[in-house]
Amino acid sequence: MVSSGFFLICMLHSLVALSCGAMMMFYRDGLFVFNHGKDHASQLLGSTPHDQLLIRTSDSFSGLLLFAVGFLLFMVAFVKDREFHSFFARGCVLLHVAMAVWRFYFERKVEVLGHDWLRLVVGDIVLGLSWVFFLVYSWREKYD
Repeated sequence: MVSSGFFLICMLHSLVALSCGAMMMFYRDGLFVFNHGKDHASQLLGSTPHDQLLIRTSDSFSGLLLFAVGFLLFMVAFVKDREFHSFFARGCVLLHVAMAVWRFYFERKVEVLGHDWLRLVVGDIVLGLSWVFFLVYSWREKYD
């Protein structure tokens, strides 16, 4: 029997990734003001037209990548293989841990983003813990 927890976690993470990716691509300015405040958002948007174009392009591609990850999670949610579920969940845990480490060691040193790093690290840890809980639950099912 295939666990419904994998499907639910994949769909939840897919929904988050798809919505965040779409907002990064299409509502970038409003998203920056909402996340960082008006003062920090103006610093993040660049000072010269060339900088603004580069930042806008970079943010659009980042949003597109996040949207693609959300679509990939949506497709993976329908896979029925238990070994794949375990493999995929372990990979997602490693990805979220790597993101938390990146934010802790590098992103907190960026002056404009320095006030935001703790909230983002906690978010990465919570998303990683959802996969850890799935792994523990599936191991319990496997060995009971």
